[in-house]
Amino acid sequence: MSERGEEEKDRGFVVIDRRSSASGSEDEPAPAPRAQAQAAPPPRTAPRVDFAVLVHSFFVTALYHLGAAPDPETGRTATPNPALARQNIDILELIEEKTRGNLTPDEAGLLEGLLYEARMRFVEATKPPGE
Repeated sequence: MSERGEEEKDRGFVVIDRRSSASGSEDEPAPAPRAQAQAAPPPRTAPRVDFAVLVHSFFVTALYHLGAAPDPETGRTATPNPALARQNIDILELIEEKTRGNLTPDEAGLLEGLLYEARMRFVEATKPPGE
């Protein structure tokens, strides 16, 4: 690689904001934002992605749409939306169908248990009042 190519690679890139600044000059870069008084909270690390995390994600999303699980960010429960809950249960059923015979016994048991629980909660949540 040429010397110039390596030099450009090490330098990265530079962004210059040419939007109108407070002084009205478009040639001056916009001032950098001031540091906040409080440091931002450290970023959360996502869990390692494996089969269990995948199926739990659809399960919890189904419960959320049934109004049975809170939003992890806000702690609030959603207005029940059975159609979206059913869609997530359908996805779990599709995963079960397409992975049949290719899962470990633990993975198959987990998926079977989550599907059972999601279906029962769906039936309970969509049962007409008074039954």
